[in-house]
Amino acid sequence: MKPRTAHGQRTLPGEFFSSADIWREEQSRIFQNHWLLAGHISALHYPGDYLTLDVAGSSIIVVRGMSGELYAHHNICRHRGTRLCDERRGTFGGGIRCPYHAWIYTLDGTLAAAPHMREVAGFDASKWGLKRAALAEWNGFVFINAAENPAPFAEALPQLGSRHRGFERWLLAELRSAHQTAYEIDANWKLFFHNYSECYHCPGAHPQLNTLTPFRNSENDLDEGAVLGGPMVMSNPQGSMTTHGGRCAPPFATLSDEDRSRVYYYTLFPSAFLSLHPDYVLLHRIEPLDIGRTRVTCDWYFHRDALVAPGFNAQPAVEFWDTTNRQDWTLCESAQAGMRSAAWEPGPYSELESQLAAFDRHYLRVLKSA
Repeated sequence: MKPRTAHGQRTLPGEFFSSADIWREEQSRIFQNHWLLAGHISALHYPGDYLTLDVAGSSIIVVRGMSGELYAHHNICRHRGTRLCDERRGTFGGGIRCPYHAWIYTLDGTLAAAPHMREVAGFDASKWGLKRAALAEWNGFVFINAAENPAPFAEALPQLGSRHRGFERWLLAELRSAHQTAYEIDANWKLFFHNYSECYHCPGAHPQLNTLTPFRNSENDLDEGAVLGGPMVMSNPQGSMTTHGGRCAPPFATLSDEDRSRVYYYTLFPSAFLSLHPDYVLLHRIEPLDIGRTRVTCDWYFHRDALVAPGFNAQPAVEFWDTTNRQDWTLCESAQAGMRSAAWEPGPYSELESQLAAFDRHYLRVLKSA
């Protein structure tokens, strides 16, 4: 591993966490133009199963079609712009029906019924299907892009296609969510990337976590670009990140002995954190709601066979990370509040914060190049 360095950088100026102008630029240049992690295929098992994702003031529906294919549609009726669905997830029965004037769309977005529109001269239903968004599937995770002409997924997140990194060793397409928790926190979305990307704060803020993975036990195997992160060595090579320090399920069968003694942490710009444990995978999905407010949705994924095994219990993993999350959210809110002070000026990153500096470099490149 290369020695980590922050290259003498300082943190971003306060306006990057409070400016309405920068917030608007982020929404249009980043979130409307980048691949965002929407969820996992296990939530879209049957035809009609759907989930929705908020994207820079808009909403996208991801739905399983009648023949098994996935579609991403803008969540607006083509008639008067009414939002078709307000739920975070569910199942459409008999098509997608607008609640306002009962226009009905098939799961692939075709307009199937538009009451009384035959009376309109020249109306052609085939031209009024739902507007599509780009969709890509990677190892069971579904990504969407709301841009009109998005960059190909493999070009936007090339590190995910690097087979030598071996993400497939965690059998990601075979995962199922054992638990989901959504949090809404009064802090800018970038502060969560910063917080997740370093363990400099762990000895004081997370004594239990620091016992299981001492803060200097970390390495970075991705230190530039859209995907950043690497492994941390656990103090108990037979354990995991749980309240009791043991495992909730057998380790993934395809992992090496080295993998089973580590936790791998990665940020996926600009929408997710992927934490790969010996026995489960934790996903944090990041949705900016406002300049100083963010929704973070966490899923605890286990292999589908583990969930039906006798005595399976995910709670030690859920409780461990729920406690850790809430400790972090307090820190993020405190940082958000402090950065509003006129007395604050950007401070220097330590070398233990090299990933924060790398995130800032990528973020600024994207913001300036868009």
